[in-house]
Amino acid sequence: MYRLFNLFWQYNLPRWSILIIDTLICAFALSLAFLLRFDFDRIPEIDARNLPYDFVAVLGIRFLSFAISKTYKGVVRYTSTRDTVRIFTVILSGSLLIIGLNLVSLYFLDYYFIPNSVIIIDGLVTLFLMISSRLAVKALYFEIKNPAKEKINVIIYGAGESGIITKRTLDRDAAIKYKVVGFVDDDVKKHGRSVEGVFVSGPQKLEKLIRENEVESVIISIQNIPFKKKNEIADVCLQNNVRLLNVPPAAKWINGELSFNQIKSLRIEDLLQRDPIQLDEAAINAYIKGKVILITGAAGSIGSELARQCLRFGPKKIYLLDQAESPLHEIELEFSDSPLKPPFEVVMADVRNVDRIKNVFATFKPQIVFHAAAYKHVPMMENNPSESILTNVLGTKTIADLSHEYQVERFVFVSTDKAVNPTNVMGASKRIAEIYIQSLGKTSGTKFITTRFGNVLGSSGSVIPRFKKQIENGGPITITHREITRYFMTIPEASQLVLEAASMGKGGEIFVFDMGESVKIIDLAHKMIQLVGMKEGRDIEIVYTGLRPGEKLFEELLANSENTLPTHHSQILIGKVREYPYEEVKDIINGLIKSFDTQNNELIVQRMKDLVPEFKSNNSIFQKLDS
Repeated sequence: MYRLFNLFWQYNLPRWSILIIDTLICAFALSLAFLLRFDFDRIPEIDARNLPYDFVAVLGIRFLSFAISKTYKGVVRYTSTRDTVRIFTVILSGSLLIIGLNLVSLYFLDYYFIPNSVIIIDGLVTLFLMISSRLAVKALYFEIKNPAKEKINVIIYGAGESGIITKRTLDRDAAIKYKVVGFVDDDVKKHGRSVEGVFVSGPQKLEKLIRENEVESVIISIQNIPFKKKNEIADVCLQNNVRLLNVPPAAKWINGELSFNQIKSLRIEDLLQRDPIQLDEAAINAYIKGKVILITGAAGSIGSELARQCLRFGPKKIYLLDQAESPLHEIELEFSDSPLKPPFEVVMADVRNVDRIKNVFATFKPQIVFHAAAYKHVPMMENNPSESILTNVLGTKTIADLSHEYQVERFVFVSTDKAVNPTNVMGASKRIAEIYIQSLGKTSGTKFITTRFGNVLGSSGSVIPRFKKQIENGGPITITHREITRYFMTIPEASQLVLEAASMGKGGEIFVFDMGESVKIIDLAHKMIQLVGMKEGRDIEIVYTGLRPGEKLFEELLANSENTLPTHHSQILIGKVREYPYEEVKDIINGLIKSFDTQNNELIVQRMKDLVPEFKSNNSIFQKLDS
């Protein structure tokens, strides 16, 4: 029997057969309408005499309306809300047409050829039978294709409109073997109520529902859910080895409809995010609108996002400068394909090439400069100190000097938390760049502003993309130390704070961003393993490789001798740091840059330590210089 059913479902009925079945349903509905109208008693003679003409007229109108509207062309087992609305419209239109014919009959023949009450009953019965028959076929098909015992039990967190749409999405797709066994919602008024045939419970019962129903997945279907709440749900699910899925924002639904393919596993980035930043858009708009902007390192994660954020405020033009050809090409394609057609131009250039950069300033005359170009990988720079001097120091000095020379209004430097009490060459090179910018700002009409923050989620070379790749490859996940921690911030969040800090900068400040709570990398790895439904020790291993050269266990945002001043923005502070005289700094840094020619790494690093006394190497061959 099961094989016969399966054979039946493999083929669609011919479209003409659906049209005939619908017409037969109409014939049955009209017969039932007459019987109901006259209480299953004898039909009056005049109505009985007109009965054949009534059937010809009504069924003819129904048949033609079905043929014109093509209601018969839909696949019955995939009946949707749209199909239901179309059937309702066609039946209603047909019934109104029949009533119109009745009025014509009354006018010319002085009697109704069919009682209006029969027309109304017929319309209601036809509508009910056509819709219910389709839904019955659909339900039977789903049950045969996906028997309840073979389905995966899921809970939908959120019993609002988005949650209801999510359930309907699961119900309508025969290929999906999910059965919604419960809703969970924070709204007390919904608790105990039935939504779409499924009861709603409070969040305190989530764990109990998971255990009692052997739930394998929880789908978060709340638009704009607070990140703290999302983490609370994730903690319960991960503790119970339940997969966590997420419904995207309604704006990303295809043609306004949610498809199951859009319901994705929750990403670790979703759990590390924070509530949206409240920007002073008026202040940002005041210094960006109508201005020419130059962004260095524009093909990188921060530089490209700065460009996207700036475009919201109507700049006159943005010049995207980078020396990485392929990534710069990608950002060019992205902006070119944008329907908004932003005013931009890409510039292939190396910030270390003074003549090339001078030509850029002379040609484009930028009014605002965001300097994000830098070498940032700690182990790489530890092994190549001369390159860190050339890019992070000389490159920054070149951009800063030309900004001063060409009277740029604002120069915004993107620094790093690794510049605080640096333990590696990369962090020290960024601190030296900070020192130069801050000292230059004392003698310049340009507002030199420094922003300092930690790791950004999703940036190239960061720990999360690395872990993802290792998980995809089956492991192992490599972590340098069990106790290592890091601060994390999303790329848009960091870029928005850079814009906000730039709007409040008077010149010479080092703005420090509130990075939230530091995260243990081992905890991060555990969550990433659980989020993809794996188990440590069974599906994937974690291996500790030891700290890399120059790597810290804990990152800092301020040195011990520093303190901070608040600003009007709760997530931005002003760091009070040691200040240096420009003339003294200029000579020392010029000497440091010239030491590149020696290619003597020890000499270069020693000169860096002389300028930055708090630079103490860690797990590095340069530790001997500290003694």
